[in-house]
Amino acid sequence: MKKIIYLLLLATVTFQSCSPKLSPLTDDLVRENNWTEDDLRRIQFYLSEDIVMSRRLGGSASTIESGEIKIINGRKVEQVVIAKGTPGIALFSPSRDRLAVSFENGSDKRYLMFGSNNKAGGRFVLLAKEWKRRAGTITYEEKLYRVEGNSAYASLLVDLKKVNKTIVDSRRAGGRTIN
Repeated sequence: MKKIIYLLLLATVTFQSCSPKLSPLTDDLVRENNWTEDDLRRIQFYLSEDIVMSRRLGGSASTIESGEIKIINGRKVEQVVIAKGTPGIALFSPSRDRLAVSFENGSDKRYLMFGSNNKAGGRFVLLAKEWKRRAGTITYEEKLYRVEGNSAYASLLVDLKKVNKTIVDSRRAGGRTIN
């Protein structure tokens, strides 16, 4: 029995050491590393919390590409879920403290805006057109969606080990002499 517990403990420690160490993307981190918009486009981002977006559909809605249809309280609702830990890429940065990140293939219109928030320690958090308590209105694929609950706390994470890997191309000069 002790041997099984030891093996399970060893497997857990080994698994944890292989998984990435994710840290929040903050304004300080961007500034300290002097990252440009091009640099940010080469960084793999991850989502800290699930984001659940939903919007009501009228009776004439015909095609749904990125979400699924649900019936909630007798109404048709399109819902898009981006799970915690989902990898994403930066598409563009409209300003120094804003970043458009896409977590889905298919269209560059499928992105969410994140921005540095001083109240959240400078972390890049999900931005909305407006927040009322823990519910917000966001734009996704040029359509308005509603987000609620923990989605309001979603922020960007980065694997600092991968980000900080630097490849050094080194050579030694042999010197030059006069002929």
